[in-house]
Amino acid sequence: MTKKERQRIVILGGGFGGVYTAMYLEKALGRRDDFELVLINKENYFVFQPMLAEVVSGSIGILDTVSPIRRMLPKTELHVREIESIDTVGQTIITAPGFNLHPKVISYDHLVLALGNVTDFRGLRGLPEHAIPFKTLSDALYIRNHVIHVLEEAAIEPRDSDLRKQLLTFVVAGGGFSGVEVVAELNDFIRGVIKNYQIEESEVRVVLLHALDRILPELDEKLALYAQNLLAKRGVEVRLHARLDAATGVEALLADGSRIPTRTLISTVPSSPNPLIDLLKLPKERGKLKADASLLVENTINIWALGDCALVPMKDGGLCPPTAQFAIRQAKTVADNIVASIRGGQFKQFHFKELGKLGALGHRSAVAQVFGINISGFLAWFMWRTIYLMKLPGWGRRLKVAASWTFDLFLPPELVQLKLTNSQGVAHEHFEPGQEVFHQGDIGDRIYIITSGKAEVVKRDWERDISLAHLGAGEFFGEMALLNQTTRNASVRCVEAMDVLSIPKREFSALAATLPTMRENLEKVMARRQAQRNLQAWFETRL
Repeated sequence: MTKKERQRIVILGGGFGGVYTAMYLEKALGRRDDFELVLINKENYFVFQPMLAEVVSGSIGILDTVSPIRRMLPKTELHVREIESIDTVGQTIITAPGFNLHPKVISYDHLVLALGNVTDFRGLRGLPEHAIPFKTLSDALYIRNHVIHVLEEAAIEPRDSDLRKQLLTFVVAGGGFSGVEVVAELNDFIRGVIKNYQIEESEVRVVLLHALDRILPELDEKLALYAQNLLAKRGVEVRLHARLDAATGVEALLADGSRIPTRTLISTVPSSPNPLIDLLKLPKERGKLKADASLLVENTINIWALGDCALVPMKDGGLCPPTAQFAIRQAKTVADNIVASIRGGQFKQFHFKELGKLGALGHRSAVAQVFGINISGFLAWFMWRTIYLMKLPGWGRRLKVAASWTFDLFLPPELVQLKLTNSQGVAHEHFEPGQEVFHQGDIGDRIYIITSGKAEVVKRDWERDISLAHLGAGEFFGEMALLNQTTRNASVRCVEAMDVLSIPKREFSALAATLPTMRENLEKVMARRQAQRNLQAWFETRL
């Protein structure tokens, strides 16, 4: 059979659904050569999601939760690319360009959609700019580095009480499994290392926000309350009926109007299907693809959907929950049915009854609901580790994790901060009314361009504030301190919810040096503003 005669199965997504579908298809392929496999994913590794929170605390190594897809799937052609578009009519996938700057077009005979969920902050003020998602390995690594960074800063900021309070307040939004597990690991880690920073435990505040009346709504109420009380006992402030509404760089704003000063805001909600799913003209409900019991997308004959991006019916009439154990079983059904469609045979219907649920609470404790039996405490924690250790792909990975867990029992947590980039680059920031962007006398480290909203420039003169100017969309500020290499000569505060682009001094200096006309124009604007301010100050002294 020639390569053109073989049917091509293209799988989108490298999570549980996508990787396990490819694994089952490789087993079915055997020595036959009647189909070929292609998997497209933006990373070349598979993340074992249940253990991701332990990367934050350092209980396991950074790479212990990931496995290279090429080793897991030796018979599958892997494309490590972003997906640009999906054409279900022409049966093609277009991926982002690589080194040759040309997009790659991949045709398919069968398409498997296992794109999963993403943390979606669209429509929420300030969250895209200031909330840290917790979904990927890079998110976990970023959170770990950020937490160590704020502890380092808090250790040398004894005088500024407001800043110290912000630095030592850690907020996690979302009381599901992901939120509870990350807040538990974070709380254990911070309280375990603060003695190295001469920080009192009473100064540390760890807050878990949840919109419902109890955390872990997926579990039995008794278990959820046990977890809630245990976290509270260990110093976590659990706030129920508390929905995160907006964020700035220095505080979390709740729907009831209250504010929590913080420099660390982690959000595990809201979650929605991959944006690529929105663009598909396929049957959907609540943003997810509608699949039948064979995992075929409704009204199609060669498009399959599973995992978090699909609504899959269960035998009892409900819908499958977005968990790994369901995604793995769905992958087996998808693989069997694709093989049946190629080689002939009956389609299988997906039937699976949930075995149980496990949630880690840190400090050698967990909650478990297995075969309808509630288990909590150390025994549940031992089950959690044993079950997930055996589910890790590959014995090499299992041995590495087991070794990390063993060393973690005797050795103190690592405090190394990995700085993987030299500059933050251009950043998006959000400010709320009344909040200061910078204060008079601060060091000039950035220039700001307003994309929406309004700001007021205020100069403190003796015991009064003088309003110098009002700025709106398209205008910029902060250039004077950078061009003159001085401190800020005025304060800028937000007067209407404002989004800005902030350019660090290093990047701004490079632009100004490369584009002399830009620097000249900025200096003209600066001179005009300074003249206006001098004139206004002269009038103020005459009144």
